[in-house]
Amino acid sequence: MRILKLQKKDFFPFLEVISKKAELWAPVAKQGGPPAETLPDPHWASLAKREKFSFERIQDFSKIAMNTTRTIIPPKKIMVPASFNMFHFDEKEYREDLSHVTNRILFGVHPCDIHGLLILDKLFSQAYSDPYYLEARKKTIILGLSCWPDEFCFCKSTHTDIIEEGYDLFFTNLESHFLVWIGSSRGDDLIRLAPDYFDERLTEKDIKTYINWQEERDNAFQTEINFTRLPDLMELKYKAPFWEEAGAACLACGSCSMVCPTCNCYNVVDKQFLGNRPGQRLRYWDSCTLTEYSEVAGGENFRGHKSQRLRLWYTHKLRAYVSKYGKPSCVGCGRCLVTCPVQIHAKSVADALEGHPVDAFWKKFAEEVSK
Repeated sequence: MRILKLQKKDFFPFLEVISKKAELWAPVAKQGGPPAETLPDPHWASLAKREKFSFERIQDFSKIAMNTTRTIIPPKKIMVPASFNMFHFDEKEYREDLSHVTNRILFGVHPCDIHGLLILDKLFSQAYSDPYYLEARKKTIILGLSCWPDEFCFCKSTHTDIIEEGYDLFFTNLESHFLVWIGSSRGDDLIRLAPDYFDERLTEKDIKTYINWQEERDNAFQTEINFTRLPDLMELKYKAPFWEEAGAACLACGSCSMVCPTCNCYNVVDKQFLGNRPGQRLRYWDSCTLTEYSEVAGGENFRGHKSQRLRLWYTHKLRAYVSKYGKPSCVGCGRCLVTCPVQIHAKSVADALEGHPVDAFWKKFAEEVSK
């Protein structure tokens, strides 16, 4: 694996060269949201003041956000959009629709999100291959970018704070330059499009700068979760009272699934038109926390209670995926911590499983109700 140096002044010119024949997507700042002063809870008031970011198609390089912690929605939205048409059909045939798949360069993907894509790679390519995801993955060049943790990041606990595969180029953002890891032959081809921008001669100062940055970043993590014992605790506390407490506060909004880099549930609906026009088979994101997810013909719902659906969601994240693949399907990005309106997230659930005090709205709600 080669490591090169790229001066920051040459970064945008490099992007211009490589994005001539592909769409360039990257994080950009998003506007809007409620004013912080209108939110009574200090947790949400603090979050409202923070800038939000989203992966968007780039026309103006100056709009690219280089110092993001996390985007609102992970890069899975590039591979499998929230809603798209799978194929057109009529009484004679069906025609696959891959119009949503284009040649893309996705810049600014952090290590945790690259790990999220690697998890989706396994899920969508092993037992039953998903041609829509795999075609989009094949046509998307991944340019990773280093990041700095805030108080919600816990990717060090999931060992997803560093990455060794799953990217074409990876940019570590240092003082005046990037160190650039070449992770694939496609990444090497990109370098060859503009070789004069890169320097293979790394000095001792460059190496020392990188080591210091890595050490400081390791020490910057504030949130820690012991994932080693969570699979057993999920089994041991499968019927613990706190699931009912969390379920009582849960809004069943599905936000946790929408923002999670590894959630992959979807539903399929046929849409038919009058006048002999071809029908469509639409696919859209779904969530096992939603009421209708476990509903079957006749109206029977095998998980009618929110507590049952919450427990299913965390069973998948913390135990089932571990037993099948040897690691949790949580990558420590912190999106659930900043998204759930009632603070049901990986940290508060882990605290409850371990018997620690839980400082979250859902726990306070349960205590108020029990008075």
